[in-house]
Amino acid sequence: MVASPAIVIVVLLALFLAGVRVLQEYERGVVFRFGRFVGVKEAGLRWIIPIIDRMAKVSLREIVMDVPPQEVITRDNVSLKVNAVLYFRVLHPEKAVIQVENYLYGTSQISQTTLRSVCGQAELDQILSEREHINQHLQEIIDLQTEPWGIKVRSVEVKQIDLPLDMQRAMARQA
Repeated sequence: MVASPAIVIVVLLALFLAGVRVLQEYERGVVFRFGRFVGVKEAGLRWIIPIIDRMAKVSLREIVMDVPPQEVITRDNVSLKVNAVLYFRVLHPEKAVIQVENYLYGTSQISQTTLRSVCGQAELDQILSEREHINQHLQEIIDLQTEPWGIKVRSVEVKQIDLPLDMQRAMARQA
């Protein structure tokens, strides 16, 4: 029994449409064929081989990530809470997909630990008076650690420093 030409055309059309992908201007598609990296697709209407190829979309837009408050004990043994905001973007989508399982989560974790570490190495007076220096130091460390993932950290800004209540009272009395 011979399949009618209409059925063959419908099956071929369905296979063709199954492979069509649309990438926005700010996205890139990392293509894997049978699990192996084959290339990065640019923005526009793109076609991949259905079932054989898999495409992971990666946004190239700048990401603004809030670093949650971190408990820090400074070098002069003052306990405080510090939070920050991180600005970064993916420069190499293939590295962001291949080198790390979840680049957003990984960047968040590195940011939190680096924030605790850098603030823990400084004294309270330095943290309060040299914010720009601390921001720059945080940015350099986080950027160095995320560079193998194809991520560029543009800026880190310490948002808020919460002092313990007794420390606030002592500073108010001194003022």
